[in-house]
Amino acid sequence: MITYIKESRRVAVAALFTISCSLFTANDQIGEPYIHDPSTLAECDGKYYTFGTGGGGLISADGWSWYSGADRPLGGGHAGRILTMWNKTLDPQSPDFKWSEAVEVCYSDGMEDQDAIDPGLLLDPTTGRLWVSYGTYFGTIRLIELDPKTGFRVKGNQEKDIAIDCEASDLMYRDGWYYLLGTHGTCCDGVNSTYNIVVGRSKSVEGPYLDNVGRDMFHGGGKMVIAAEDRACGAGHFGRYIIDEGVEVMSFHWEADFELSGRSVLAIRPLVWKNGWPVAGENFKGGTFEIESERRGYALELAVDFVRIPQERQGWFNREQMQQPPKPIANQTLNDVIGTWPEGNIPARIGDYMHRPHQRWTITPVNEAGGYLSNPYFKITIEGTDRALAATADKEVTTVPVYTGADEQLWRIEQLTDGTFRIMPKAIPGQAGVNTSICLYSAGDSTPTLATYDFNSDNSKWNFRHH
Repeated sequence: MITYIKESRRVAVAALFTISCSLFTANDQIGEPYIHDPSTLAECDGKYYTFGTGGGGLISADGWSWYSGADRPLGGGHAGRILTMWNKTLDPQSPDFKWSEAVEVCYSDGMEDQDAIDPGLLLDPTTGRLWVSYGTYFGTIRLIELDPKTGFRVKGNQEKDIAIDCEASDLMYRDGWYYLLGTHGTCCDGVNSTYNIVVGRSKSVEGPYLDNVGRDMFHGGGKMVIAAEDRACGAGHFGRYIIDEGVEVMSFHWEADFELSGRSVLAIRPLVWKNGWPVAGENFKGGTFEIESERRGYALELAVDFVRIPQERQGWFNREQMQQPPKPIANQTLNDVIGTWPEGNIPARIGDYMHRPHQRWTITPVNEAGGYLSNPYFKITIEGTDRALAATADKEVTTVPVYTGADEQLWRIEQLTDGTFRIMPKAIPGQAGVNTSICLYSAGDSTPTLATYDFNSDNSKWNFRHH
């Protein structure tokens, strides 16, 4: 593992490039997610890690609950320095945990208009070359190249200025474009911090990086990715984490969470791509919805008999009635139909949405059941009842009369990069471990099932509609 540590009077934070473990660049998490300037998220031996200003960092077993405990060397000094070092593991309790001697790859002398801190990494998937961007708001963002096998600076490489008016930069590549993310605005002022994350893109890793209206980030351009929202402000230190094809999240910190005494906290949000640009998606929060298949636009429902709503017919053939003032027709209620439903398990199907009780699902977070990157697990019940959606041992979907909290009744809901959602049971009965590949799937226009997730098929995708 290579880690780059930046040192300055203001910050000392690590960004991670892993070799023996997996690389993630990546919300409000639970536990003790208190951190400033979180580094790239890294997964190692089944746990997640991030490091922050001042040394140390956070560890999570599931990506949802975070606690202190991550460990890395803490440097010192007044001038900024970016260092390379190795480790076989990020687990400080492992006998293999030992950092190699640090090697300096760049520095700033404290006198120039630049500070060598806040490194962001890109291992270019098209060339295999390793790039690092770094710098602060009060100078430039610079780009250097490292040897991906040793972590040392490429001999003769000269740094290049690629942006201004931002810090905590990060690089990523997607569909022929290189993206430069930077944190703009003011930090370290709690609820008064104006930090926000901006982006530009280029066909070359060396720039120029232009925003959506053609402004060069070297001249202060940048398209907004995320700023303040809800009861939090000061979004900064972007990281990208690819969970699966079409399933990505972005990590960052809120400078101040209004609900947590204005503390700086780790945040994780879905990463959505819109017209070739990264956009902060929405963490699913629950509510009552139509669950709509992307395949045809039909709705997930109980497989029960359709019950008609009584109505005096309207139309051209009843002209006398048409002279009367219109009056609303009440929605069908649960009490109108529940007596016609079977008492045991009821299978699920897909059909035309008609505002009916057997098509309305209440989705509720189950905080005590743990979670995953970005959210807790959810229960999915028919509105007004305890009848719960559940996975079966033969990979089908049914509804059980009473929610019991069993793992097959818990659901993982993630926004995909195209804005749709995938819905996955936490577990399949009879199969060991947490499910990470089987999702709710439209096998046909009227047939829901459970099958292997495939981002390239609309059968794997769902939407949630308020009606």
